[in-house]
Amino acid sequence: MNWTALAVFTFFFLLITLLGFMAAHWRKGNLNHLDEWGLGGRRFGTLITWFLLGGDLYTAYTFIAIPALMFGQGAIGFFALPYTIIIYPFVFMVFPRLWAVSKKHGFVTSADFVHARYGSKYLALAIALTGIIATLPYIALQLVGIQVIIGALGFTTTGWMGDLPLILAFAILAAYTYTSGLRAPAMIAIVKDLLIYITILAAIIYIPSKLGGFGHIFSAVPARMLLLKAPSGGNLNAFSAYSTLALGSALALFLYPHSITAVLSADSGNTIRRNSALLPAYSLLLGLIALLGYMAIAAGVSHLPEYTAYFKQYGSSFAVPALFLHLFPAWFVGFAFAAIAIGALVPAAIMSIAAANLYTRNIHCLFINKTCQAEAQTRMAKNVSLVVKLGALAFILFLPQQYAIQLQLLGGIWIIQTLPAIIFGLYTRWLDYRALLAGWVIGILNGTAMAATLHFKSSIYPLHLGHLIIPGYAALYSLIVNILVTLILTWVIRMFRLPAGSDQTTEADYDDTDLKTQGTEFGEIV
Repeated sequence: MNWTALAVFTFFFLLITLLGFMAAHWRKGNLNHLDEWGLGGRRFGTLITWFLLGGDLYTAYTFIAIPALMFGQGAIGFFALPYTIIIYPFVFMVFPRLWAVSKKHGFVTSADFVHARYGSKYLALAIALTGIIATLPYIALQLVGIQVIIGALGFTTTGWMGDLPLILAFAILAAYTYTSGLRAPAMIAIVKDLLIYITILAAIIYIPSKLGGFGHIFSAVPARMLLLKAPSGGNLNAFSAYSTLALGSALALFLYPHSITAVLSADSGNTIRRNSALLPAYSLLLGLIALLGYMAIAAGVSHLPEYTAYFKQYGSSFAVPALFLHLFPAWFVGFAFAAIAIGALVPAAIMSIAAANLYTRNIHCLFINKTCQAEAQTRMAKNVSLVVKLGALAFILFLPQQYAIQLQLLGGIWIIQTLPAIIFGLYTRWLDYRALLAGWVIGILNGTAMAATLHFKSSIYPLHLGHLIIPGYAALYSLIVNILVTLILTWVIRMFRLPAGSDQTTEADYDDTDLKTQGTEFGEIV
């Protein structure tokens, strides 16, 4: 047991627990209303939205998995950099429109918008179910990050006593999320991001000084891991895999319910635009995080006998914890591990809130209790957020960890199938809801079949076009099929003049000019 690291870790964990409960009184609103509990009253300014989105998108799994990918497979792990750069111009152009129409109509979820835009509760149901199912394993993978850290601190992670720290962490998370709603992760995200920035800046300066500089680090990495495998013999190899993975991941990221929840909590469309300009700072941070994988190779941590059992249990996911344990003093290890663990709790909280909002608004209120009032909706969302956390916890406690990873792989393939209904729907009403539903079904089935042929171990599908092999992200390939089916069926439906669903929105609803949640001048920034 690393007692010094554990003491520092515990201090910061207790600090964010206190902040989580205090958040209920921050920017006080009626937390019995879903708008306040689930979206923070839509009053977060540029700075808070920046921390919230950063805490939402750059998770503990990012901190663990990206360096692990670099440690195990090399340069392909850098796909995360172009992907997080591609996404922000997309967000700048598209998501102020979603914010505007959601603000004017009181939409809390993307499925709310789809229901109003196309007049189809079944299409809204498809969007809601996709979001919930894609979110559960995502939360579970945050637990993987915490579990690795708990093991690195010296706790056993097997048996009932091994599960106890994880259960305790999520019990605390559940308590302050239930009490404070979205305000809790928004407040905690500030602490989490500061801890991570300090950790990475310290690591990027201190570790190279201990390993002989960056020149030595890169010379220690095998040549095959420094560059992508070049195309050969009609096979595009890693080139097409890298580019499609970056593009597909960029298109999918902001379709996840937790991303949309963070966007809708902003106080204006301009807040979203400003964040699109500011968030690439996290891409710089991500590049530095990725380099930790190469540093772990140079430090030879996988060959150190004291970490052999950990690598056997966690695989390459233990690369970053091993690197920190090997090179940093114990007090800073506790600081860094706290940053990673808190980096799991922030997105997990937002994800559970987003999934609860989807169930409450687009399943319970549409199909089970159609007269559900505002306070009843909030009570339902609070209870469902607990169930969602318990479901994610069950993934880790009762199922092999590989299942959560495989389902998260499928989650990316599935969530991107909601793009035509949500993103295209922000610009045109020409697409028919029946065609969109059919495209969604075909896309889901096609993407799942691609993953199945790969035995759910990868999302890179080798597409054969004559003698040319184009390995690419299955999510992007299945999305193309989805869009083609949607366009063809819409054309057929329009040709037969079948009645379209009702549209409750107008073109003016998508304009966020002069539309802003009321607040102070300081509130515009914060």
